[in-house]
Amino acid sequence: MPSTAPAPTLSPDWPCQVKSPGTRDWERTATRWLRDLLPARYAGYSPLTRHHVLLARHAQLQLQHEIRAVRVALQTSRAELPTLGVAESVIENTIRMYALELEQLGRLARGVRLVMEALMDDGASQRRMYAQRR
Repeated sequence: MPSTAPAPTLSPDWPCQVKSPGTRDWERTATRWLRDLLPARYAGYSPLTRHHVLLARHAQLQLQHEIRAVRVALQTSRAELPTLGVAESVIENTIRMYALELEQLGRLARGVRLVMEALMDDGASQRRMYAQRR
């Protein structure tokens, strides 16, 4: 009877598109997910495509800036949108949209942090294994 190790419990914030750390191809799924969070033009930058931790760091920074932008948009909607001729009903819908987007960006940011930590842990494990072989 084959023994099966229990699957590690992942945080609810772990992105469903990324396989569990330590499983086959998990880094590939993490890299694909992180790349999808960035504007397409970043796909051609070799430091980001070759170094997973740099990619994760850049995704973190990108999300931090998006969160700031959405917060400013949310905080200024009631004061600025009427002066642009936007109807009250549209303003209310816009405020709800920004609030939902902030929640989504928060979840993504937590997911990026978890993936980055796992990538760093995996890289440290690989370095230790390499050092032991020497």
